[in-house]
Amino acid sequence: MPKTITLRVNDDIYQMIKTAADGQRRNLSNFIEFATLQYLTSVAYVDDAEMELILNDAELLANLRQGLEDSKKGDYTIV
Repeated sequence: MPKTITLRVNDDIYQMIKTAADGQRRNLSNFIEFATLQYLTSVAYVDDAEMELILNDAELLANLRQGLEDSKKGDYTIV
């Protein structure tokens, strides 16, 4: 079920969003949803090439494993 949200922005930001939405022939609501999904997927997920770099970085993997173990012991909280 779709949810309704209220978003308060200043006039300059509103105009930027409106211009971008018009440029893509989207209404404001659809553009904000589209832009939010684009942003979240670009920062939350890695592509195959980036994942390969991560998996081939032994020091990074060791640090990630250590962090996970520290978290399991209750030394840190993941937020």
